[in-house]
Amino acid sequence: MKKISDTEYLEELVAEGEHDHQDFKFQISDARKIARSLSAFANTKGGRLLVGVKDNGKIAGVRSDEEIYMVQAAANRYCQPKVELETRSYNVNGKIVVEVIIDEATSKPIYALDEEDKPWAYIRIHDENIQATIVHLKYWQHNKAPEGSLVTFTDREERLLNVLKEKGSVTLSQCCKLCRLNRFAASDLLADFIRFGIVTPIYKDRVFQYTWNKKEE
Repeated sequence: MKKISDTEYLEELVAEGEHDHQDFKFQISDARKIARSLSAFANTKGGRLLVGVKDNGKIAGVRSDEEIYMVQAAANRYCQPKVELETRSYNVNGKIVVEVIIDEATSKPIYALDEEDKPWAYIRIHDENIQATIVHLKYWQHNKAPEGSLVTFTDREERLLNVLKEKGSVTLSQCCKLCRLNRFAASDLLADFIRFGIVTPIYKDRVFQYTWNKKEE
């Protein structure tokens, strides 16, 4: 079997464009910003950064040692907890491209520290890093509960289920209003509904909507 060259391998990846599992970086000048990408991939399904590739897919190249240092600083200093990653360097027609591979975290969330060292969690949607909502945080928290743990079905669950049957989907704000719940209680409830497959979060028009997974009659 013919071994694929560095150039062929990178060209195949670049041809995919940016998507849920891949992001292009022309260069790395701010480790904190890279931490957001690491957080997003780790909190979703994992992915890769191709450093030395412009947004349009043109290979520009970088100084691999410097870029790898910045990526490792982002993973170790600006991610909480630290992100485990793998780096590989490729020579494409004399230009160095660094591939950074991030696995999905086994325990979520992974936070990225901002300029004031405040932690924020991100998720990856298509080619964007989106800040995780309180519902995501609750969902991850609930997922750490012992397997087989029960959720009591009370009046508030019944109210939300009826609203979903009527509306089809709701935002967090709509859930608060229609179900007469505060933001904390509504996010807690939606997280459980996601966990048990009752609703699916959909990102639309820059807002998360929670859509009822109607079962076939």
